Amino acid sequence: MRNGNHLGSPGTMNKDKGSLEQFEHHFKLINEELGSSITTDFSLVSDITNYSVLGEGKRLRPLLFVLSSELCGYAGKDVYRISTIFELIHSASLLHDDVLDNAETRRKKPAARNVWGNPAAVLAGDFLYAHATAIAAECNNLEFIKVLSHTTRRMVEGQFVELGHTHNWHLGVDKYLDIIIAKTAALISAACACGGIIAGAPKEEVESLKEFGLNLGIAFQLIDDLLDYTSSEEIIGKPVGKDLREGKITLPLIYVLSDFEKSEVDKLEHLFKNHGATDKDYDDLIKTVRRNGVIERVRGEAKKYVDKGETFLELFPESFTKKGLLGLGEYIVNREL
Repeated sequence: MRNGNHLGSPGTMNKDKGSLEQFEHHFKLINEELGSSITTDFSLVSDITNYSVLGEGKRLRPLLFVLSSELCGYAGKDVYRISTIFELIHSASLLHDDVLDNAETRRKKPAARNVWGNPAAVLAGDFLYAHATAIAAECNNLEFIKVLSHTTRRMVEGQFVELGHTHNWHLGVDKYLDIIIAKTAALISAACACGGIIAGAPKEEVESLKEFGLNLGIAFQLIDDLLDYTSSEEIIGKPVGKDLREGKITLPLIYVLSDFEKSEVDKLEHLFKNHGATDKDYDDLIKTVRRNGVIERVRGEAKKYVDKGETFLELFPESFTKKGLLGLGEYIVNREL
C-alpha cells in the first residue's frame, strides 16, 4: 500500500525545505551500501574505486531512486543496494570524463587519473559500470535493465556529441540541450523511472517519474554550468572556468555570445581554440558572464525546468516523500555547490 511518508514529521519538512538535511538518513544508508558493495581481490581497483566513489558526492541520483520507489509504495529492504547502481554509473562516467578532459581535480582532490594514471582510471570506470550491471541483474527485472542499458548508451553518445562540438563557439541552445540531456539528465531521469519500475508502478506513473527526473536533470546541469563561471575552486572542488578552458561551450557563454556580432565570435573561437588566449582573456570572459545578467537568466531557465518537472508529480497523492521530491527542485535551482 502506498503511503510515501518516510521522510519525517511535517515540522522537519518545513524546517529543511530546499535543503538536503532532511535526507541524512537516506544518505547514511546509501553510503553504507556503497562502502560494503564494492568488493574485489585487486587492491589497485579497490583503491581507485573507493577513492572515487566514497569521497564527497551529492548522492542525488540514488536519493531520487529511493524517493521515487517510496512514492510508488516500494518497501523492499534492498532499495539502498539497488540505489547504488546510479551512483556507480555516475562515478564511472566521471572517471572516464576526467581522462577525456585531462582534468586535474575532482571533488576537491586530485582526479584519479592524476594519482594512478589514465589507463588505471579508465579500467576503474569500466569496473564500476560492470559492478552496477551486476547489481541490476540481481533485480531480475528486464524493464529495469532495459532502461539502464539505454541510458548508459545515451550517456556515451552524448559524450561523442560534446566532443564533436569542442570549441564550437557558434553552438546553439538546442544542441547544447541535446548534449546535457544525454550526458546528465538521462541518468537522473532513469533513477526516477527505475524507482517506479522496481515498485511495480503503472506505466503512467513510471513515465511521469521519468519526465520529472528529465526536467530536474536539465535544471541540475544548467546550474552546474553556471557555477563553473560564478563559484570558486574552494567551493566546487575544481577550477573556475574549467569548461571554458576545455572548449566546452555551455549556456552561460551561449547567452553572452548571443549579443556579439558573428565576426566577434569568430575571433574569440580562433583565439581560444588555437591556444592563443591568455589567463587575462579567460578572466575577462568569465567576468563578462558574471556581470551581464546571465546568472539570473540561467537560474530562471533552471527554475522553468524544475516547475515543468513538478507538474509530472501531480498525479501522485500528497505525502512527505512527494514534498521531499519537490524540495529537491528548489535545492537544485538555488544550490551554490
